[in-house]
Amino acid sequence: MPGPLPLSLCVITRDAAAQLADCLASASFAGEIVVVDSGSRDDTVEIARRCGARVIAQPWLGFGPQKNFAVARATHDWVLCLDADERVTPALAAAIGTALAAVPTPAAYAMARRNRFLGRWLAHGEGYPDWNVRLFDRRRARWSDDPVHEHVIVEGRVARLAGDLLHASAESLDTYVEKQNRYTTLQAQAMHARGERAGAMRLVGSPLARFLRYYVLRLGFLDGVAGFVHIAIGCFASFMKYAKLRALTSGEARP
Repeated sequence: MPGPLPLSLCVITRDAAAQLADCLASASFAGEIVVVDSGSRDDTVEIARRCGARVIAQPWLGFGPQKNFAVARATHDWVLCLDADERVTPALAAAIGTALAAVPTPAAYAMARRNRFLGRWLAHGEGYPDWNVRLFDRRRARWSDDPVHEHVIVEGRVARLAGDLLHASAESLDTYVEKQNRYTTLQAQAMHARGERAGAMRLVGSPLARFLRYYVLRLGFLDGVAGFVHIAIGCFASFMKYAKLRALTSGEARP
């Protein structure tokens, strides 16, 4: 296991007491831990401090801005950004240590996130490999300002790391669907603000294309019932995003 590395682990939290300790322990190789909390009502802050984290209170800014806030307060230029329900596997930890020792280094590294859904670790479709840039040099990369489905904007080369990032969400199916409803509302509002429109082709074509891509071409059907439910919810979320956008657009024409 590498460590300590000249690397800051950055985690944004709210009411993450049940998950945070395992997350931070999985990345114990980091030379610094920065936890930015947005008003937790459970023991999140106390757990973070017990794990050696520097805790900063910050009211919620949206996913992208909140993560940029955390990155800006790190001591090291290389940052690893994790969600509280994610875990670094030993293989990924070793790959991170090797990557940071290399010269020259890319501007950022992507890692394969493996999602757990309905009690099963998905191995295909949207569930795996869900490539995400989480390790980057903040002088050459930053989080987008998107309020949801934020991503890292990189100026330079992005390489891929061996090993998995485990997304072990403990949320119920009800909570997962409620989150998709909130996210699609935020997405529709952002698209509307950019002047985008949703015609019939987007309403019908986007969910269908998503199903064909992930369930058929990327073999999501091999993940059984869990894989089918996962992609079905994803397709419905795609439909709802454009339906909500169309509703917002239609509202503009009302007297």
